[in-house]
Amino acid sequence: MKKLLFVAGTVCFLAANAAQARDQIRIVGSSTVFPFSTAVAENFGRTTSFKTPVVESTGSGGGLKLFCGGVGVKHPDITNASRRIKKSEIKRCADNGVTDITEVKIGFDGIVIANSKSAPKVSLTLRHLFLALAKVVPGDEKGETLINNPYKKWSDIDGSLPNTKIEVLGPPPTSGTRDAFAELALEGGCKTFPGIKALKKKNKKHYKAVCHGVREDGAYIEAGENDVLIVNKLVANPKAFGVFGFSFLDQNADRVQGAKVNGVAPAFDDIAMGEYPVSRSMYFYVKKAHVGQIPGIQEYVAEFTQEATWGPDGYLVDKGLIPLPDSLRKKVRADAGDLAPLSM
Repeated sequence: MKKLLFVAGTVCFLAANAAQARDQIRIVGSSTVFPFSTAVAENFGRTTSFKTPVVESTGSGGGLKLFCGGVGVKHPDITNASRRIKKSEIKRCADNGVTDITEVKIGFDGIVIANSKSAPKVSLTLRHLFLALAKVVPGDEKGETLINNPYKKWSDIDGSLPNTKIEVLGPPPTSGTRDAFAELALEGGCKTFPGIKALKKKNKKHYKAVCHGVREDGAYIEAGENDVLIVNKLVANPKAFGVFGFSFLDQNADRVQGAKVNGVAPAFDDIAMGEYPVSRSMYFYVKKAHVGQIPGIQEYVAEFTQEATWGPDGYLVDKGLIPLPDSLRKKVRADAGDLAPLSM
């Protein structure tokens, strides 16, 4: 049985016996951030006296749910996220006693729409992606009426696209990649229709349901939180497309290729400059109440935010991380070192 001790507003937890204590950092969260976090954890374990942190790929939403579950050794110390924490998640944390959270923005990533290198390379628009994957789509050119998605083939949407069945493998609703893809790609295409764009002012909830709703008739296939599995399935099925982070495209460039979106290829420089339209920031969150209770948390944060790790010549760049600008890295490193509280 655990006891809670309140000291100067900080929750310190004490195990009834040493067997219940934990001497290893536990990290959960985003499958996109997972390769970066794993690389840092392994290097941290090799180069310090601390044990190698345990890193689990649970998806951003799943990780934040675990992270916000409470304070104590049975709850994670850090969670990775390929989108920013939501206000509803901050409230969930607070309701469970997790009130001191530090946000660390680690870099940028692009969400790619990829297919096998043995298949033709395609050029898509945000509108193409919305029409291919949305649950409901415009029944007229302006988007003033909505119908259930009737498109079966890519060529049904645009004659320049492949005459093949729409089949896209992607992450589930618990994934930050799914959230960001819905916001950046699907909504980006959705609001090109004036009738739907006008809906945002009249009924924001309905607008979001239309623009973020993904079809459930088999055209979009939830492939879990395992992006490596999606890559393997694309190689096995050259007619299919997959949705995942740029780092997985970069690491598998000999097997898969990324489609252009609005005329821009998913390339390192274009993502870093914000030219690629499906780009996003990545984060991890630290539970301050666990610092000093679980060994090595501050040291892990320092390892992640040193130039040799996340800088332009750092080892994470080799794994596909797109670094923050120099001035922003400096600020984030200082805030992370101070365990500055999250501000929204």
